[in-house]
Amino acid sequence: MAAHTEVLQEVVIKFAGDSGDGMQLTGSQFTNNTALLGIDLATFPDFPAEIRAPQGTLPGVSGYQLRFSSEMVYTPGDECDVLVAMNAAALKVNLKFLKKGGKIIANTDGFDVKNLRLANYPDGVNPLEDNSLESYQVIKMDVTKMTREALKDISMGTKEKDRAKNMFVLGFLYWMYNRNMDSTIAFLQEKFGKSPEIYESNIRALQAGYNYGDTTEASGTTYTVAKARMAPGVYRSIMGNQALAYGLIAFSQKSELPMFLGSYPITPASDILHELSRHKSFGIRTFQAEDEIAGITSAIGASYGGSLGVTTTSGPGMALKTEAMGLAVMLEIPLIIVDVQRGGPSTGLPTKTEQSDLLQAYYGRNGECPMPVVAAATPSDCFDAIYEACRISVEHMTPVIFLSDGYIANGAEPWRFPQSDDLPAVKVAFKTALGHGEEKFQPYLRDENLVRPWAVPGTPGLEHRIGGLEKQNITGNVSYDPENHQLMVKLREEKVEKIATSIPDQKLDSGPEKGQLLVLGWGSTYGVIKSTVAELQSQGVAVAHAHIRYLRPFPKNLGDIIKNFDQVLIPEINNGQLIKIIRDKYLIDARGYNKIMGVPITKSELTEAIRKML
Repeated sequence: MAAHTEVLQEVVIKFAGDSGDGMQLTGSQFTNNTALLGIDLATFPDFPAEIRAPQGTLPGVSGYQLRFSSEMVYTPGDECDVLVAMNAAALKVNLKFLKKGGKIIANTDGFDVKNLRLANYPDGVNPLEDNSLESYQVIKMDVTKMTREALKDISMGTKEKDRAKNMFVLGFLYWMYNRNMDSTIAFLQEKFGKSPEIYESNIRALQAGYNYGDTTEASGTTYTVAKARMAPGVYRSIMGNQALAYGLIAFSQKSELPMFLGSYPITPASDILHELSRHKSFGIRTFQAEDEIAGITSAIGASYGGSLGVTTTSGPGMALKTEAMGLAVMLEIPLIIVDVQRGGPSTGLPTKTEQSDLLQAYYGRNGECPMPVVAAATPSDCFDAIYEACRISVEHMTPVIFLSDGYIANGAEPWRFPQSDDLPAVKVAFKTALGHGEEKFQPYLRDENLVRPWAVPGTPGLEHRIGGLEKQNITGNVSYDPENHQLMVKLREEKVEKIATSIPDQKLDSGPEKGQLLVLGWGSTYGVIKSTVAELQSQGVAVAHAHIRYLRPFPKNLGDIIKNFDQVLIPEINNGQLIKIIRDKYLIDARGYNKIMGVPITKSELTEAIRKML
């Protein structure tokens, strides 16, 4: 008798196992397969902080949460419907996130005496056998044994064969959700095609998992989720760091500016360096520097020489780059500083997410040192937001800080990618000769937006010197004159504030234009605010949502929007940073909702906070 097929609106799956179990790869393959079907999705990879925590221990658990739906989704979900637990530690860490009545797919080999002890279960206690999971549907599979059986004709060692366990689980899930395996077979061919034995072992394990589901009908039911109603176009699954890299490449091509990345590897920003290094064919040059300071100073040199310099880092690296950032502000040259935020201070939480560095981006340098700040809201938004940061940097001759975070960087969603002709045009104006009546090149002679000219070194007649010492207005000569210093500080501040005239007005994401409560967000809180507010609006609650991309300067109408509401709530994954800036600038009694646990705010938490305010 064939398994019964049930149609679901949405599913949340959490893949969890030891950091060597390949759960990130399993999750990303299921994600790509889902995206190809036109089903909307959101993901949340959760990495262990240790490079190699002891196998089977609680700190070593690696997770990947995927929510897919026939409706539009904006978060990976508060709770999961299905938990894949490759060992006892994975179950113990993640059981609290599983809905009552949800499914547990448990690898029984990961619940032996040794694994139970490593997961800190009391002696003699096995959750798969003591009825403690009776409120869940438990599917027990000896994945290790069945994988080895499927690969018995392959001459690899047992340890190597066991690496294919994740493919067995993936095959089973493809059966359970009525999926075609072609996308993963193509991936395995591309990744392991030159290693026939590894390729064959993964393919056999994948098919064995599918066949196990098909022949045993282990879950009793298979499931399907219909396509989502998304705007027509060509989509692909994209992660934040990937989208950011593609945005940089697109800007370089559109502006015809060579791009140089000077970077030092740091979690969670390193993937931008990895991705850009693959695209030398677009004239992208990447340099893995010996430290953070060399990374940014090499990028400053590239910008001085007529390229667009980019440097990528996280909070600890931002701290090291601050002196050089001050130099870039003093020089007034284009430069993109990407900060993929993580928990702090110091080295903090390397693999966890936090909106930790907004105040650092605003104020974290010596002296008066204003820089524009732009933030992405979702993984796919990284493309448009970094493109816009580059435009501001080049058109206004200023370094720009771009803020992402670990949640955005590693999360994935469907992305309807633009055509080249749809991208905004970019004005790059190098100065190539002295102007009419100009006897000598004046490096700090400004236009109506207070923007100085960009002259490439070596241009005949435009020889000039710039440096970190305060300079005389217009001439650029070193100056210690007190009145001139005050003038220059004010000019640099005014120049950044004038950028507000070249950015779009702030718009409400949803809700009434006037009312009782505005939920004001920035960065990766976008999804949870959008979905929470939409649900409350459907229940008749008069709440609105605005999300800020341009954090410095703010859009010029932001203050008017804020004044239309009785109360303002600012949710942040930090201890309250945007709220300080909003209170300071607009003199309002904004309230905060803050979570500082290395994980995103959940919909249920934010719903409760909004209802309390109302």
